[in-house]
Amino acid sequence: MSRQTLQGKVALVTGAGRRVGRAIAIALAEEGVNIVIHYRYSAEEASKLGRELHDRGMKSWLVKADFEDAAEYETLIARSLEMAGSLDILINNASIFPANTLQDVDVTALMKNMEVNAWAPFVLSRDFARLAGRGQIVNLLDSRINGYDWRHVAYILSKHVLSVLTKMTALEFAPNIAVNGVAPGLILPPPGKDHSFLDRMADTVPLKRHGDPSYIADAVIYLLKSDFLTGEVIRVDGGRHLMEHRDGSHID
Repeated sequence: MSRQTLQGKVALVTGAGRRVGRAIAIALAEEGVNIVIHYRYSAEEASKLGRELHDRGMKSWLVKADFEDAAEYETLIARSLEMAGSLDILINNASIFPANTLQDVDVTALMKNMEVNAWAPFVLSRDFARLAGRGQIVNLLDSRINGYDWRHVAYILSKHVLSVLTKMTALEFAPNIAVNGVAPGLILPPPGKDHSFLDRMADTVPLKRHGDPSYIADAVIYLLKSDFLTGEVIRVDGGRHLMEHRDGSHID
């Protein structure tokens, strides 16, 4: 399998200012990719990332969009193209992660998760295919798409939908656009928890340790450099997805 160079390409990374999105943006910049930095509320973090990329000799542009507002995400690809002049890569990273169970989830929470985590990425992908014409898309999924997340029901249902859309769009947009996914496992603590959470959860991972955002970025780079992959999902989770088949309902 040949390896493509990413030098000089332009990528839109959604949710790029923080956490995994930030790691992906920096890894892309290290490969010579210029970055359109999408943010919703994290303007300060997005601006800081832009300055860091500038210091690395790369171009960057900041673009704001709320994925709960169709008028904003439906214009995101067009605005990105207008700013950057071209667009070669779309990284659908931004998502929400609210807690709810089968007992308390309601249709409002479900629809909010579906819009932000599945529908908006699909709209961006469809617009990317239509306006950019060719390139690569990587969707950030979740290793629990092999099973369930009993404490984040609306979230995991939306990621199941995005997983199916990854395969459907890989077929629909071929041959000009490759669509793949990366499914992270135990990488960062959820909002409101510290790294001790990761240490406590390490025993649920076959490799008995947690990962790091750089592992996700490495998987994204691998997919983008591969010219004969589409419709694939790389699970970066230390084998945790395998546990879903054994006793998934008992893994927090």
